[in-house]
Amino acid sequence: MPGLQIELQEIKKLKQFYKLMTQTRELRFKLVGDIFNRQAIDSESVESLKNALAALENIPAKHNRQLLLIDDSKQIKVDLTYETDELKKDIYYLDNGEDKFIQYLDNIHTGFMQYVNDGVEKLKGLHFNCLISDRDGTTNNYCGRYRSSIQSIYNSVFLTRFAKKKVDNPIIVTSAPLKDPGIVDVSVNPEKTIVYAASKGREFIDLTGTRRSYPVDDAKQVILNRLNEKLVKMVNTQEYEKYSLIGSGLQLKFGQTTIARQDISNSIGEEESLKFLSVIKEMVSEFDPEYKNFRIEDTGLDVEIILTIDDESSGSKDFDKADAVRYLDSELNLNLDKGPHLVCGDTASDVPMITAAMESTKDTYSIFVTKKEELAQNVRAICPGAIIVPEPDMLVTIMGLLST
Repeated sequence: MPGLQIELQEIKKLKQFYKLMTQTRELRFKLVGDIFNRQAIDSESVESLKNALAALENIPAKHNRQLLLIDDSKQIKVDLTYETDELKKDIYYLDNGEDKFIQYLDNIHTGFMQYVNDGVEKLKGLHFNCLISDRDGTTNNYCGRYRSSIQSIYNSVFLTRFAKKKVDNPIIVTSAPLKDPGIVDVSVNPEKTIVYAASKGREFIDLTGTRRSYPVDDAKQVILNRLNEKLVKMVNTQEYEKYSLIGSGLQLKFGQTTIARQDISNSIGEEESLKFLSVIKEMVSEFDPEYKNFRIEDTGLDVEIILTIDDESSGSKDFDKADAVRYLDSELNLNLDKGPHLVCGDTASDVPMITAAMESTKDTYSIFVTKKEELAQNVRAICPGAIIVPEPDMLVTIMGLLST
């Protein structure tokens, strides 16, 4: 296994951390392939994952936050719970097998088996035309930094097995870009198994490995490209590089650009973060002074620069996930009028995917990951038989058990 072994190493800088996580992605991708090819898992691979975990756990910490250098002088606190927890789960999964691993999940999630068994009971015996699912917070546990949200091995095995055995058209719809960094860079599913629909569904890689994209007005795309070029140059300077390394970083999506101004650990001072927000707004106004082409949305952590689309009934509007489902149907011949479908999400922005599927056929099921009762009620109002679970691990385990 030359080139894929991970040595025990000291991690001091954020860039070193990202490099290590990229190594775990390459190794995990290989191991998932080995599992589906029924090849034995070699002990060196498990040892490599243990080395990666040890490297993360050895990073100096303060108040349960690891300390990493963002440049030669600026130190930030980061929460590496996702990265360490998923490595621990993968190591346990590889060392002990699936049955004991599910018991392990039952021990760390309250009510785990009750939720899982209820979901399996409601969906058993069904073969789905389409699986249409969000990723982060839905099939994948939430991570504070997109670039290091590497999919775990067990997660990929459960999801891929379900996609192969129980679904004709498996699709992940995410707001993240396809690549550099994007969903392809953080996923470890075997290639040509799942359709990756990125940039909120505006661009996708189909099951033949071909990239396709939603038609965007040429003039608008030129403006966005010019803006992106300027943003890339800016974050390559010492003053602004930090914004490409924290949280969501800089994501050049198709029809939309995201730039972090803060992360969940508040690594950037509030005054400095707000000043950066003003810099971004001023830059956008240079390219689109009347805001005819872009809409800016500030989440407090990220600045979203969104290219509007023309709608016959309402003029310019944002491209949402209902638009994504309809676009994918037209491109992939999904035959949405023929169910059953399974739609999965975790936020209000995912609900339009259920609506779009239900418009085509009532033979639509849903699993939503949420602890918010209001969102759960909204989902059930649209899809009465919806299954509500509080953790992504429950959703993927339901899928895994349905496809054994």
